[in-house]
Amino acid sequence: MYIPKDFREEDRQVLHQFMRAFSFATLVTCRAGAPFATHLPFLLESDHGTNGVLLAHMARANPQWRDLAAGEEALVIFQGPHRYITPSWYTEHPSVPTWNYAAVHAYGRARILHDRGRVLALLERLVATNEAPFAEPWTLDTSDKWTAGLITGIVAFEIELTRIEGKFKLNQNRSRADRDSVAAALMSGGSEADRQLGEFMAGVRGRTVVEE
Repeated sequence: MYIPKDFREEDRQVLHQFMRAFSFATLVTCRAGAPFATHLPFLLESDHGTNGVLLAHMARANPQWRDLAAGEEALVIFQGPHRYITPSWYTEHPSVPTWNYAAVHAYGRARILHDRGRVLALLERLVATNEAPFAEPWTLDTSDKWTAGLITGIVAFEIELTRIEGKFKLNQNRSRADRDSVAAALMSGGSEADRQLGEFMAGVRGRTVVEE
């Protein structure tokens, strides 16, 4: 990923927090000489390996798992809030439009999980993580025959990450006044995505990459 120095994020803790917050990501491999992508929810284990380990599963009918089993390098793309930025929000002129966003690219090679116990544990953790916000969380009954039958139709895997790239493009190349003005405009906007991006810029979520 092309990352100008002003937008580069290298703090592993910040990157891991981002990956957890936006855990529905895009898995990309090369299949028959062309990119192949699947959109999946991921779990991150920060304490395993140098850069952490990602865990997920996909349908056995999806041919991409065979690329993983063959040792192909995988790229997982985590995408955060993003927004067109109008020059009218800046305090300094002349200015031109841009697009603010945050993204993390994680690279590694996968291992297929064959142990049924590990697969069940992964599914239980994935459900528990995503059910946590609900007042009455649903739980996965892995002893149920119907559920057990469905589990045979998936392939679980883990990716030990060899490197992580973070690009937080949040107007760090502009003045503090411009950044504050854009953040304020976003946080007063009508959509949750706008407010979330504004909070990123204001340092409530994420942090400023370049200090003045």
